[in-house]
Amino acid sequence: MSIENHDELATTPARETALSCVAAGIEAALPERVVADHVRVVDGTLVVSPAAGGDATDDLDSFSTVRLVGAGKGAGRLAAALVDVLDGRVDGGVVVADEPADAGPVDVCVGDHPVPTDRNVDAARRIRDCVADAPADALVLVALTGGASALLTLPAGALTVDDLAGATRDLLDSGASIDELNAVRKHCSAVKGGRLAGAGAPTRLVTLAVSDVVGDDPSVVGSGPTAPDSTTYTDALAVLDRYEVDAPAVREHLQRGVDGTEPETPRADDPAFDRADYHVLANAETALSAAATEARERGYEPLVLSSCIEGEACEAGRFHAAVAREASATGRPVRPPAVLLSGGECTVSVGGDGIGGPNLEFGLAAALALRGTDDVAVAAVDTDGRDGSTDAAGALVDGATVTDEGAARAALADNDSLGYLEERNAVPRTGATGTNVNDLRVVVVDRER
Repeated sequence: MSIENHDELATTPARETALSCVAAGIEAALPERVVADHVRVVDGTLVVSPAAGGDATDDLDSFSTVRLVGAGKGAGRLAAALVDVLDGRVDGGVVVADEPADAGPVDVCVGDHPVPTDRNVDAARRIRDCVADAPADALVLVALTGGASALLTLPAGALTVDDLAGATRDLLDSGASIDELNAVRKHCSAVKGGRLAGAGAPTRLVTLAVSDVVGDDPSVVGSGPTAPDSTTYTDALAVLDRYEVDAPAVREHLQRGVDGTEPETPRADDPAFDRADYHVLANAETALSAAATEARERGYEPLVLSSCIEGEACEAGRFHAAVAREASATGRPVRPPAVLLSGGECTVSVGGDGIGGPNLEFGLAAALALRGTDDVAVAAVDTDGRDGSTDAAGALVDGATVTDEGAARAALADNDSLGYLEERNAVPRTGATGTNVNDLRVVVVDRER
């Protein structure tokens, strides 16, 4: 995995180190690498070694057929890697991704993200049918990566994709967390919230996930199509109320669920999960560990602040800048040369008309707090290579990025972090990486004062 404008951005040792740590983190989470590290076939037995440890096995000869379905930004590449490992044993399937890919016998449909369209619906219907039509003695593998919540869209009841797209857009702009957004999505879907597993029961179902959510909750990754759900219609309706989102058709559907007219999502004791297993192959820790190793090999002391940073991007950016200043001034919490690392998923409450994303806003807020320093560089990227709805991976800033405080603050107020940073050589680009394990932030502190 390479950063397309690496040479242009790497103007100081600190900036170059930040970029190298970012690249190492993303590369460790690429589907091909993840499958090679965690999935293998030994004497006809499928062996899965999840990131959390421990092996799970399935005797491939005991199944009449093997199908592969999935969804997410990296689902095409994850499916291709799994097809290669199973070496001719996958008989067919369907996945939906936002980029085309060649996965052999598995059809890769291209959908839209983050707001779903009819393409997503057509693909999701094919995926559900593929699972529902599988014989009882089949093995169905489900490849999930970040972005599956939007890409795997099949409206429930009388809802349309436009109804869901409008609610999704309004909740994203309001700064709703992924858990909140997915509570709504699950209760407006015919496949999310465990309903895909229900469509396939009693077929053997094994989910292989690359997690893009804090805590790796299977019911939240991709809105949990193959996992039990603990949220309710009441919870989903409360999310719309909390963020004052109108969405009349969605509200009407959720209210029917509250009234008992629509069936609730399946719980953990539902028979749909009797033959369903779930394994996380990679997550934020995967990227953080690789970035830490890269930092150590370069002579820096790595310190992981947290893999669970959430909240407003600007506030998180200022916090990371404050920790960097503290390390530089006092050697706390780590003595420089050091690299501070964090993962998680920040949000932005959109009030302006500009173009940006959480990592771009994080970077611009950090740059404002670091102006005038000459020993710190900060990189913040979305590991899928696209921050928000932009084509930028995120931001790379230092103490020289902001020279006009007023303009920088105005850009933040207008949510135009991309416009401001693009003019100041502060926007790394990777293109679509094919993976997604949340945001990755690298703070390089070159020396102690």
